[in-house]
Amino acid sequence: MTFLLVLMVLAVFGALMLGYPVAFTLAGVALIFAAIGSALGQFDASLLPAIPNRVFGIINNPLLVAVPLFVLMGVLLEKAKVAEELLENMTALFGAKPGGLGFSVIVVGAILAASTGIVGATVVTLGLIALPAMIKRGYDVRYATGTVCASGTLGQIIPPSLILVLLGDQLSAAYTQAQLQQGIFAPKTVSVGDLFMGALVPGLLLVAAYLLYTLYLALRHPDRVPGLSAAEVRERPHWGRLLAALLPALGLIVAVLGSIMTGIASPTEAAAVGAVGALLLTLAKRRMTWALLFESARATLRVTAMVFMIFIGASIFSLVFRGFGGDSTISALLTGLPGGELTALAIVMLVMFLLGFILDFIEITFVVVPIVAPALLMLGIDPVWLGILFALNLQTSFLTPPFGFTLFYLRGVAPAEVQTTDMYRGVLPFIAIQLLVIALIAAFPAIATGLPHWLHG
Repeated sequence: MTFLLVLMVLAVFGALMLGYPVAFTLAGVALIFAAIGSALGQFDASLLPAIPNRVFGIINNPLLVAVPLFVLMGVLLEKAKVAEELLENMTALFGAKPGGLGFSVIVVGAILAASTGIVGATVVTLGLIALPAMIKRGYDVRYATGTVCASGTLGQIIPPSLILVLLGDQLSAAYTQAQLQQGIFAPKTVSVGDLFMGALVPGLLLVAAYLLYTLYLALRHPDRVPGLSAAEVRERPHWGRLLAALLPALGLIVAVLGSIMTGIASPTEAAAVGAVGALLLTLAKRRMTWALLFESARATLRVTAMVFMIFIGASIFSLVFRGFGGDSTISALLTGLPGGELTALAIVMLVMFLLGFILDFIEITFVVVPIVAPALLMLGIDPVWLGILFALNLQTSFLTPPFGFTLFYLRGVAPAEVQTTDMYRGVLPFIAIQLLVIALIAAFPAIATGLPHWLHG
């Protein structure tokens, strides 16, 4: 049975590396091995009729309604050209100083992360607007490409974030399962709202680390991040125009995150507030057309369909994996390690980081997290702390070559003179910064758990 279990996991990773769709790979490989195991007497085929109930449970999950709403919110804000206006005004504010353009890109990336949460749209927007300007002003190409990529990935950790919604659903099920296995039949819960609150301080910490790195370059190597000339900065930015670009995005952020943190709204309800707010903002900027609305709806449908198909495939894989006794095998493996929970967590984090070189965050979330999370939570690890560490680790998968998605996004819009090797080298300092932040939060869990515990106990 253990041989078939290992072979099934290896087959899934092999198929994913060959480029087969995630959802169909998870479901297809699981069902094939279920048939083989049943024929060999190693798998109980009576488990398979539970698949329709699992599919219905996914479709009927009210938490997952937040997925299309947050996606629609991000798409509408991207269409409303919020990033362009913010970047233009921030550049006028900071551009005269060494590193000013870098500061502007990071700050705008953080604001977009908290208002859209869509990595691809943010990277492409910053790559089209900011990267040519940075190169034209004499910025080091490696720093410029690294900054654009890293700023674009902030949407993975700064709430509202799609990955936090998906992780919240997976960790909630894993936390319940871990407590039931421990004989706790009135289990505590962990919600997406808890992860949102837990991610806020680490997200801001990551932004601060990027800014400090830029400040270091501005002080020690100003030739790599030169300021704009006096001719390029003819006048200070008009504060009314800056506020007009900044306040709508900040208002939407406060409405969405504030309603969650104060307990006024659930994440799903807050997502609805965000979607309506983005729609109103697009109307207020006079950019709403039927064509734009149709394109936004189609993009939302495409992403939502992909996510739900992966959910269904992962649910089938999880059922077969447990049918082979995989959950007990992983639990015994992790709990038997010397050093206890810290060793187990370190090994899981290392495996997830290495997988990020070849797999994207959705694949890791639905393949790895359901397997290892119950065992880690049974060791007594705080679920919010674990979720934030996972989210930060998954964020690195967007930057790690050769298959970092932000590298692909930027390669598609970067000027021809920008070499791919420059992009790979440019993201290395930002990967190091992310790993440093992960180590800091691992050493001081209160950075992630303090705010949700203070607000909700």
